[in-house]
Amino acid sequence: MNNTFAVNIIHRPEMVPEYAEKVTGQGKAEDIGRKALLTESLDIFKFQQATAHKNGLKTTIQMTYASLFNEEAIQLAKDDHEKYGDEIALSLLGLPCKEFREKYNTKDFCIWMFSMEDKMQIVDDVFGKFHEIFGFYPESTGSYYMDAELTNYIKEKYPSVKCAVATCWEEGPKAYHTCNNSWYTLFDGGPWNPWIPSKQNTHAPAANEAEDSGIVAIPHLSRDLLACYDGNGSNFGTHPQNVLRGMIYDSKTWEFPYFYNLVDQYRHLEKFNNGYSYNMMFVGPGWLNKMGRWEAPYELLKKSYEEGMAYYGDLKKEGKLVDMTMAEFADFYRANKEYTEPECALWKDILYGSDKQLFWYADPYMRAQINMDQGGALVDLRPYAAKLKWEVGIGTKHVQDASYPFLIQEKYRAGYFTHYAGEGTVRSAKISYNGEEVDLCLCRTHAKFKQDGKARKLILDPVEIEFDDLTVKLQTIITFEEGASNIKFERNILEMSNPNAEVTINEYMVACYGTTEYPEDMTGITLTVAGDGKSESIDYAYKCREAEICGGNAASAVIPAIETAVSMTTDMTDAKAYIREGYAFSPMFTLGIEKKVKDKEVVTTWLNLAKAN
Repeated sequence: MNNTFAVNIIHRPEMVPEYAEKVTGQGKAEDIGRKALLTESLDIFKFQQATAHKNGLKTTIQMTYASLFNEEAIQLAKDDHEKYGDEIALSLLGLPCKEFREKYNTKDFCIWMFSMEDKMQIVDDVFGKFHEIFGFYPESTGSYYMDAELTNYIKEKYPSVKCAVATCWEEGPKAYHTCNNSWYTLFDGGPWNPWIPSKQNTHAPAANEAEDSGIVAIPHLSRDLLACYDGNGSNFGTHPQNVLRGMIYDSKTWEFPYFYNLVDQYRHLEKFNNGYSYNMMFVGPGWLNKMGRWEAPYELLKKSYEEGMAYYGDLKKEGKLVDMTMAEFADFYRANKEYTEPECALWKDILYGSDKQLFWYADPYMRAQINMDQGGALVDLRPYAAKLKWEVGIGTKHVQDASYPFLIQEKYRAGYFTHYAGEGTVRSAKISYNGEEVDLCLCRTHAKFKQDGKARKLILDPVEIEFDDLTVKLQTIITFEEGASNIKFERNILEMSNPNAEVTINEYMVACYGTTEYPEDMTGITLTVAGDGKSESIDYAYKCREAEICGGNAASAVIPAIETAVSMTTDMTDAKAYIREGYAFSPMFTLGIEKKVKDKEVVTTWLNLAKAN
């Protein structure tokens, strides 16, 4: 897998592109069969395909339901398959067309939002029509999101499918708010790079063959892992029109170096993933509308697409890129990745000129983000270990919200920096001495990545903490052990201005659960502190209670609503473990381990995740 930069270029002849009917049909009554709309859409698809081929790149053509009723679109796909080796696949996007509306009598178009009964009928309808036309079933499919029940049905009924576009990275409340609260695609919490989804939950990678859904999943767009998390992801992706929508280009010269920097940062991820990196561009024709989009004229849209594709083409000519169809990529991925092998990304700011650096980690047990701007605090944590069954669509408890729940999420549940009373979700440490206290969240630093066998280590640059009459130099090392379902935190006291001084290190985790900004009901959660042959529990009731054990080695919480058990543990014998219940204005819980240390000593704790039955 050494130095393989795999790229998927995916086009779809979307005969009725999202948004486009309103543009081409300005001032007219709605008609999704309007000839001008179909002609323009097909012209754009032809342009996209020609641009890829001109640059020596093969594509995956994801035929939409609407395109299966269009002779020209079908012939184009057959011709490009024969001539260029493009894969003919099937998208579950692009359902809306006259035929679909008449048959299903709905304007719904998101496959994961239909009832399970309708999902099965639509899949059989679309796959059947595809087979009728091409004489075979597709090897690839996709949508903005594909829930586990849908994927399992497709794989069982159409076993040829081996690859699918299965989620949009961080397309949740942040994207929803920037679309005037009108874009009900809520699926935060998934991987940002390809993975093998579990049968139980699409977002949670399979830990073994028994959990394997049978497909390789890829994201809908490769997004900026920092800008997208801090803001709306739809402005920051390797999709030229995303970059234009984010206004990240020179308005005079129409140059957009950010796009190339973003592709290069994805290439750089090989340093953290055994020589493998991945990128994708998935572009429907609606973005290249002749009337322009996002204050950008058609000429700029066209230029951005041509130059973006040329960059991929140049990388291929230089031997730095391997273009694959989706089916080819699925075979490559399965041949080269182990189930428990994590996906790692040490990511820096390439847009705003800050010095910020994040580390992302995903495996079958968790997705985690470490923020070096906050001293190596853990600021996003999704407990994949629970493999939470989360049915979505009409007739379920989650009609639209397909997000994987978090335990920690600094954007939706504050973080270290809260506005008023209470606490936000974060996993950090506080150092105290003689009545003064400093949180490591206030100590900006940077990290280096090191792989040591099955362990991935983040070695943070040391920070200096100044008290009134003591200076402490401290280094943090964070270790993710493959297959272990935990994160190890080590705080090394490298130096003290007074070698005989003693400081207290308080390792803590403030957490809750949810998928949006709004609080969930915390009753039902049980907090437990244990050690020294004793234990004490608190059943959450918003009463602000606390418990601690000196000589304790574990503080834990069981959260039945998301079938998750989380704990903080230590192997130190003379520590104090504690738990804290929150209250209505601050509906969190806190787990902590506290230890007094001297110069050259180390505090070691683990954050552990498990499924709670």
